[in-house]
Amino acid sequence: MPRYALLVEYDGRPFSGWQRQADRPSVQGAIEDALAQLEKRAHTIAAAGRTDAGVHARGQVAHCDMERGWDPFRLSEALNYHLKPAPVAIRAAALVADDWHARFSAVERRYAFRLLTRRAPATLEAGQVWRVNHALDLDAVREGASHLIGTHDFTTFRSTICQAKSPVKTMDEISVDRVEGPAGPELRLFLRARSFLHNQVRSIVGTLERVGAGAWAPEDVAAALAARDRAACGPVCPPGGLALVGVGYDDDPFAAVP
Repeated sequence: MPRYALLVEYDGRPFSGWQRQADRPSVQGAIEDALAQLEKRAHTIAAAGRTDAGVHARGQVAHCDMERGWDPFRLSEALNYHLKPAPVAIRAAALVADDWHARFSAVERRYAFRLLTRRAPATLEAGQVWRVNHALDLDAVREGASHLIGTHDFTTFRSTICQAKSPVKTMDEISVDRVEGPAGPELRLFLRARSFLHNQVRSIVGTLERVGAGAWAPEDVAAALAARDRAACGPVCPPGGLALVGVGYDDDPFAAVP
């Protein structure tokens, strides 16, 4: 059975998350249902990361096994036809080795978060940003984030239902920039690591927002990390501003996709 990698984009708002659930809509379920229109059988796909309800993706990667050989372009076109009207798109498909795995072959994940800072509620950008009604100190957020770079025990920033075997992760990058977004000033955070714990990104962003607002000092982030205690974490931010923007592989099947 030939194996195909799928580069997937989706709006997470209508879904209960990536993972298939029996009684709720999921991104995995939508794609598997579309695959069943192409080959009439049950399909099971695997993804690089299981995003939560309301979290978006521009660069999620999954893989599927097909009974017959498909031209990758025709496969992506056929899936997009059957995915309508769900807000899910297959940006590209690629034939990969039989032992290639969307999750286990990945060497890094990249997330981006949009934090809108304005008094008025978000309307056109609702569900795509986290809107706070106060300004944030960019330098303070950057200083707070610097304490999280490197290899640490991230128990403080880990959901209590996280199933990872170890809370130790290596954060390779957290960059923070201020930009003028379509709805007003935003802080945009970019986080890169080989893998993340459940709710780790949203826990970090919620904590750094408190730093930017002046409720926490930047060094309080280091103290919270060292506590290795979930109670020491700042608030977990809403999912809407978060997107999985890329997954890295040693031999990336989508390296040429813009």
